[in-house]
Amino acid sequence: MAEDIREACGVIGVYQPGHQVANLAYLGLYALQHRGQESAGIACSDGETFTVVKDMGLVTQVFNEQTLAPLEGHLAIGHVRYSTTGSSHWRNAQPIYRAVGEAGFAIAHNGNLTNTGELSVELGQLPGLLDTDPVHLDSTSDSELIGEMIAKHYKRELRSDGRDLETALIQVLPKLEGAFSLVLADEAHVFGVRDPHGIRPLVLGRVDGGWVLASETSALDIVGAHFIREVEPGELVAIDASGLRSIRYAEPNPKLCVFEFVYIARPDTNLYGKSVHGARQRMGQELARQAPVDADMVMPVPESGGPAAQGFAHESGIPYGDGFVKNRYVGRTFINPDQKQRGAGVRIKLNTIDANIRGKRLVVVDDSIVRGTTTRQIISLLREAGATEVHFRVSSPPYRWPCFYGLDTGKRSDLLAADMEVGEIADYLGVDSLAYLELDRLLAATGASPESFCSACFSGVYPVAVPEFDTKFVLEDGGDTLLLDDNSSTSA
Repeated sequence: MAEDIREACGVIGVYQPGHQVANLAYLGLYALQHRGQESAGIACSDGETFTVVKDMGLVTQVFNEQTLAPLEGHLAIGHVRYSTTGSSHWRNAQPIYRAVGEAGFAIAHNGNLTNTGELSVELGQLPGLLDTDPVHLDSTSDSELIGEMIAKHYKRELRSDGRDLETALIQVLPKLEGAFSLVLADEAHVFGVRDPHGIRPLVLGRVDGGWVLASETSALDIVGAHFIREVEPGELVAIDASGLRSIRYAEPNPKLCVFEFVYIARPDTNLYGKSVHGARQRMGQELARQAPVDADMVMPVPESGGPAAQGFAHESGIPYGDGFVKNRYVGRTFINPDQKQRGAGVRIKLNTIDANIRGKRLVVVDDSIVRGTTTRQIISLLREAGATEVHFRVSSPPYRWPCFYGLDTGKRSDLLAADMEVGEIADYLGVDSLAYLELDRLLAATGASPESFCSACFSGVYPVAVPEFDTKFVLEDGGDTLLLDDNSSTSA
């Protein structure tokens, strides 16, 4: 069940001369709330002054009329966070602001660097704005590290064309490895960046004389922006009073995270020009063709299994029905750090519809199984409600490898499928049968080129070299937890 995954972050950038854009940034973050629930923040500028408001909690907990009021200006960037590198503390909330002389800039980051340790060493050797400037990190996130590197490259003397931040970015971006979709702003510009593989999404939209950058097209929809295109892998886009400029800082080799299609992105988002909702329905159809079963009802695990369950029911001819009622006012179960709390959260969050379950043979569809503890409890609830058979179908392959590119999946030994075969997993979960969607079928269901995805969590083939040890706390205590065994990852 993908709720065992700590998700990627979400970012938004708005540039709209003559308008107060803080409310647009707020709405955009609201649409991206599913990508991170730990903290939220907005940095806004009127061309002279930067104001940053950020705090721990959901968007609606951090922002209200009072906290939005001081955010004045025609350009803004925003961020919702779930921690990958750096623990969950206020100091790691974003956007991050860096003062450079009398100027400064703000940065928000979705993704995770894989060379954080090397960069921190290099940063200590970089000359500062003055030779005596110390290295100063206000947080323990790789995003802060990116900000400090940019600050160190920032021109001390203002360029005549005002492109100080742009120049610094062109110097720094080639040094970064891993996944990074960035939005940045100074007093006159908003920037969008994707890493050369485009592992995390970033899109560009147009709104009433201005521009919007966002992690997903669903955020463009909520602010009334018209989708223009995706920011390309290896591209830096700069937006200012003269319009939009595109700078190619690296050759593209697209490898979008396929788990964006499986679970992360909202179903009303488009990726690679394809509907995520439609792709998930096709995953369910493929699953019904691959692993048919005799049953009385197809039901989803709310809400992530919905589209795939619809596809399975349509293809198989088995009636679709609901077996759970979801309490929409309970936070996602994975937010609770204690496993016992997560277990209690399942019963609080999901309640069975006994009349739909009792005496029936069920096909239960979900998008993935990560650690398996939540899924096992769900099966127990269905058994208690009187299901005679439970056939579990998963619309993605076994999740066997940790992610280093923006999802906090923990070490490999935490993953249920890392060292267990499908039959063993079925016994552990207590199901009558279990089937996972094959990788080639999953990739075909997206409608995009199979070569344009990172599927390392399923295949162990990483497009960017990854560390053997946990880098989550590398800027705090060295992050020395072994994530991969001796026979683990390979590079594409």
